[in-house]
Amino acid sequence: MDIDVCGPSIPLVMGLQSEQVHQSASGWSPVYVEENLAVMSVGFLLGSLDDAVIWRGPKKNGIIKQFLRDVDWGSVDFMLVDTPPGTSDEHLSIAQLLKPVGIDGVVLVTTPQEVSLLDVRKEIDFCRKVGLPIIGVIENMSNFVCPNCKSENVIFPPTTGGASKLSLDLNIPLLGKLPLDPRIGKCCDEGKNFLVEYPDSQAAIIYNSIIENIIKYCN
Repeated sequence: MDIDVCGPSIPLVMGLQSEQVHQSASGWSPVYVEENLAVMSVGFLLGSLDDAVIWRGPKKNGIIKQFLRDVDWGSVDFMLVDTPPGTSDEHLSIAQLLKPVGIDGVVLVTTPQEVSLLDVRKEIDFCRKVGLPIIGVIENMSNFVCPNCKSENVIFPPTTGGASKLSLDLNIPLLGKLPLDPRIGKCCDEGKNFLVEYPDSQAAIIYNSIIENIIKYCN
């Protein structure tokens, strides 16, 4: 469920940009990537890919309620919620609306730079103040791995210690460090599954390790 209301990118990443939401007797039908993967996003409701969503808090809260109440999700094993960066209306709404049924936890994503870690520390503080469990933190673009020669280079030096130090300082599990692989961005732009396209890449191995750690936590 994509609740990045003003910047809904999940339809692009999932290769679903041309899809639309349909109404059925049981509510809105989500868009299916595969038989076991359903998606709902504001992006499906826009007339054009370039349409801006200019909504205040109450309207954002309303659409998130609709996604939870009116979408025919069926029986699901996991509900993944993609949020925008920060600690604003979307985060407050989803935390309050899902609190009665329980939230397994939050996965935070950062890059090695302090400018990103600064925001993530605020998000950690938000989670603790509203009582959301934290599954762990992922460091994205940790280093650059050449797809050809496999050599590694640090593009964004962790001047203040990166996610490793953050996890130690704030007692949060480090779920993994994803390398900067240009093929990930290419797959996102083309709506392709990176794990299928490049299953033997270092990034795919780390992705799968992160997924396994999250599933273990939730189970």
